[in-house]
Amino acid sequence: MNASAKELAAKFDLTRLTAEFYDDPYSTYRALRENEPVKRLPNGTVFLTRYDDLVTTYKNTKSFSSDKKREFAPKYGDTPLFEHHTTSLVFNDPPSHTRVRRLIMGALSPRAIAGMEPDIVRLVDGLLDAIAAKGACELIEDFAASIPIEVIGNLLDVPHDARGPLRDWSLAILGALEPVVSPEVAARGNTAVTDFLAYLQTLVARRREKPGNPERDVLTRLIQGEENGERLTEKELLHNCIFLLNAGHETTTNLIGNGLVALDRNPDQKQRLIDNPDMIKTAVEEILRYESSNQLGNRMTTEAVELGGVMLDAGTSVTLCIGAANRDPAQFPDPERFDIARTPNRHLAFATGAHQCAGMALARLEGAIAISRFLARFPNYAVRDKPVRGGRVRFRGFSSVPCAIG
Repeated sequence: MNASAKELAAKFDLTRLTAEFYDDPYSTYRALRENEPVKRLPNGTVFLTRYDDLVTTYKNTKSFSSDKKREFAPKYGDTPLFEHHTTSLVFNDPPSHTRVRRLIMGALSPRAIAGMEPDIVRLVDGLLDAIAAKGACELIEDFAASIPIEVIGNLLDVPHDARGPLRDWSLAILGALEPVVSPEVAARGNTAVTDFLAYLQTLVARRREKPGNPERDVLTRLIQGEENGERLTEKELLHNCIFLLNAGHETTTNLIGNGLVALDRNPDQKQRLIDNPDMIKTAVEEILRYESSNQLGNRMTTEAVELGGVMLDAGTSVTLCIGAANRDPAQFPDPERFDIARTPNRHLAFATGAHQCAGMALARLEGAIAISRFLARFPNYAVRDKPVRGGRVRFRGFSSVPCAIG
């Protein structure tokens, strides 16, 4: 086993992944973590799998840059995808990142998020009513994917009859972030950015003429900026509205879908949560750790730096494997076990440091409401057949989960 693990680590190439890897990447991550935790890939990039190395990288913003202009220029060229991803909050360094993050966090204040709870409960209960009437469930399409789209649509106050394209736009743009991007995937991503920007320009113009309540309408809050006069440029505003949709859509869909599948596959933990519904908060944290919705992050070294005993030259592209770090036995005892009461649980599903996810409180709220109310309504639900994985390495979730509701 040790020899095969060494061979698995030696042959690992992020640009040449097998179908088996997409189904279960964790044996590969374990082999890398144990044998080549700072793995140099054939294309010259470095792949990290240890928890402590990820934390070091996240927190050292001086040596490890989030700015993606250098990395994305050859990948995308002069395209809408390049403009979008190099303008988004997540792919920038301070001080630009700090300024944009402060404005977004002001719009996603604890008070604002708490005020969303009744609407999310109503949304989830309506979806559950529809599932009950149908007598069966396609867990992703009928439930998990419908929740974040509506929540973010409400955040930006997108008219209900205009929300149809949002999910496809988001999936197309995020799909172009995969390590290998075909011309067809890139074309879909560029079209999605172009179409989304055109729609947002109309929406923003309408909101400038007739502002909403900035306590509830995030778009109005972002347009108006802070009391000290700090505002986003028009380009920053439009692209970070797209970012808000993308950051909150697929990852939250995956949180809900991964969680309900993990509970189905671990019936003792499912029953434990049914018997102790107040454990939902620790259960959500364990879902985030066990099957991280976002599996990969990226940085670029700005100077020569040592990491995990390995010297990296300036200009080295570094991939942070969140999925591997969240199963590192040095941080998590018995990491392959799904334990809804696990504590402490300092997972990296939302990263850490300056780039910790701005919407994590909202994602946690959506996940807790969706999973707890689904479980209360359909305690005997069971996943049927074999769920279909989404086919992504960066974003781990399901595209289809047929489900009997009991």
